Formats: sequence, structure tokens, C-alpha cells
Amino acid sequence: MNSYDSDRILESLSLTHEKVEKPENADLIILNTCHIRERAAEKIYSEIGKLSKLKRENKNLKLVVAGCVAQAEGSAMISRQPNIDAVIGPQMYHDFSNLLNEKKKSERIKLNFENIKKFQNYKNKRMLSSVSSFVTVQEGCDKFCSFCVVPFTRGAENSRNLEEIIKEVEDLSLLGCKEIILLGQNVNAYHGLHSKNNEADLSQLIYEIEKINGIERISYTTSHPVDMKESLMLLHGSSRKLNPYLHLPVQSGSNRILKMMNRKYSTKEYVDIIEKIRKSRPDIALSSDFIVGYPGETKEDFRKTIDLVKFIEFSQSYSFKYSARPGTKASRSDSVLCTKESSDRLYELQDLLKSQQKKFNKQFLGKQVKVLCKGKGKKEGQLRGTTQWMQVVNFKGKKVKSPIVNVKISRVTDNSLLGEAV
Repeated sequence: MNSYDSDRILESLSLTHEKVEKPENADLIILNTCHIRERAAEKIYSEIGKLSKLKRENKNLKLVVAGCVAQAEGSAMISRQPNIDAVIGPQMYHDFSNLLNEKKKSERIKLNFENIKKFQNYKNKRMLSSVSSFVTVQEGCDKFCSFCVVPFTRGAENSRNLEEIIKEVEDLSLLGCKEIILLGQNVNAYHGLHSKNNEADLSQLIYEIEKINGIERISYTTSHPVDMKESLMLLHGSSRKLNPYLHLPVQSGSNRILKMMNRKYSTKEYVDIIEKIRKSRPDIALSSDFIVGYPGETKEDFRKTIDLVKFIEFSQSYSFKYSARPGTKASRSDSVLCTKESSDRLYELQDLLKSQQKKFNKQFLGKQVKVLCKGKGKKEGQLRGTTQWMQVVNFKGKKVKSPIVNVKISRVTDNSLLGEAV
């Protein structure tokens, strides 16, 4: 989502500004921020401190903090770091130019969730062609998980009209885009209006995108188990273009912890979803999110998470130690696990997840896979792309005739595949 928002910020400034590669050459620096974890927020202040030197050397340089840290901390950011010229929340990116022209710094703090929908303030165009593009279809969250700041920083759930999305995807296809990644804080809660003034869900949206010539791959992220409809699960089996990949955060394998997190589902309900999707699409790659060391998590709770991971087997995953976020219900808890115990649990979980990812990758050894080439690889003479299962592939080559390339896999690592174009 932040990557997509950064593109939208660039769009809103494209008539008045030109992008430069080095901060030393800039007269405007924008830090687009994430507030999900404490470490990410603190990194912003560290970066602002580093940029202060440039501010002293260039009196015309403006420093703007945007995104969820801006939304959460507001004017307190300017009090802590007076070098900040403007603080802009994620709902107000369309107003960037006007805010930068405000004479008083107090008027450069724009955080309110206005009635004007952010989606309606951007043109359906892109400055650059790309074979893979993010398209935001839904924003905000009504779930109020006890550990999460998203409802406070992104506001209530809000979906784009289906026709607006289709028009954007059609335009992207004309620019050469082959893969569309649908984005939302709870993307499968999508309920956008279409021309008949009825609501369309995510499966209907994907069905319409499938009809667009040139688009070869479709995926979506991030999903919530509560919003995983039967129609969407079945679509994974019937769709010609929907990638065999699903990121579905579970967070914990303990029902007690899930209830404390206010996740609104049980481990059995989560497993039922996974089994239905696997029945519909047996080769699907499953990804998830996990939080360890949640306030009150016991050894037994953690063992249940390990057991769930062993039972399901994930191809990719993201796992973190619990990080208290201001204003959330969980942040008021005194039952915080000691750092060492949390770290030990995280290492154990990550070792297991890493072994599962490598096991999944090994099944492709010696096989040919279709790779969507997205640019240069890590090493000289390499190109990089992704499979339908969202694995990163580095392969030998300097140029390709078609964006989708057949690659024979010769080596696998924990995080990627290596091969040669055939």
C-alpha cells in the first residue's frame, strides 16, 4: 500500500516537480511512512535527523512527512522535529501542492478524514509503464484488532467504484502491464458500486478484470479470514488469471490469543478456509502473518501456533515480535513478555517457516516455470522476475523479447529460485 501511495504522491506533484535520484539535489523530500511497528516509526525520526544537515545547507529545501506515522502523531512530530515543514495524513495526498504553499506551518498539518474520497482525487494514469502494477481497490479497516493502528490511521473501510478500477486496469494494460496486484488493508472486504448501483465483491471485480486483454496475472493482498467468501475461494480454482497464491494472516494458532486480539475467527475456521481453497486449487502457495509475544501469550499458546504452522505448511510468511502501538487496546496491557522469551519464540517460528518455504521451493528444482520479468537481478548478467506463486526468480540473461519467460530452475534458496531462460 505504501508503495502505491508513493506513486500517487508522485502523480499529484508531476505537474510542478521533477523526481531526482539524490536527496542532495532535491528542494522537496517526502518521507512516506508506516506506523505498524514501533521500529519503523523510530526510523523515521532517525532519518529526519540525518536530513537536517541538508536543511541547513539548503534553505529552500522542504521536508514533508506523509503516511500513517504522520496521521498518528500529527503536530507532535513538528514539536519533536522542527525541521519538518508539513505533516500530511494518507487521506490527503491529493492536496499536496496546496498544503506545501501554505504560509503558516500550523496550516501545513492535514490529517482529517474528509468526506471527499481519496480515490476520487487521482487521475487514472501512470507516469511510467510497468509489467506489474499495484491498484488500490479498498482502503481502511473496520475490524479494530486490539494490536493494530490501521483503523485510526487509515479510517473506515472504503471501496472504489468498480468502473473506476476497470478503467485504470485497462489504461495500465495499454501501457504494457501484464500483472495486476489488487491492494487494500482488507482487500477481500471490497464492496464497490458498479453501474447498476449494486455492490460488487472482490470475486466479481476479479472476474471483470479477467476480461481485459493483455492482463495475464491477477493477485490481491492483504486479506482477512472473516471476509473470505465462498465465491472467492472457488474463484481460485476456476479463474484463468488469478495467481495460485494467497496471503491470509492468521497471527496466532491459539484461540485464546485470537480472541484477545479481536480477530473474530477461530483456528478451526481458519483451517476450514485453507482446506476449501486447497480443494479448489491444490497447488496454491499460502502466505501468512504471525505475531509472537503478544501480551498474555503463554508457552502453551505459542506451541499451538507452532502446531498450526506444521499442520498447514506455508510457502512464505512474515513473523514479528509484538510491538505496542499507541492508542490500541493491547498497548494498555501489563502482561508483556520479556524480550528474550519473545526473541526465542520468534527464532523458533522463523526457523520452521523458513524450512517450509525452502521445501516449497525445492519442488520446482529442474522444472520450467513461467517468470514475469521485472528488471535486473542481483548479479551482473541476471534478470529478475516472479512466478505465479510469487516466488522471486533470478535468471541468466540481459534482455528478453517477451515479459513472460520460460525459466528452468537449477537452484533454490530459502527466499528465491535461480535458473536460466530456455
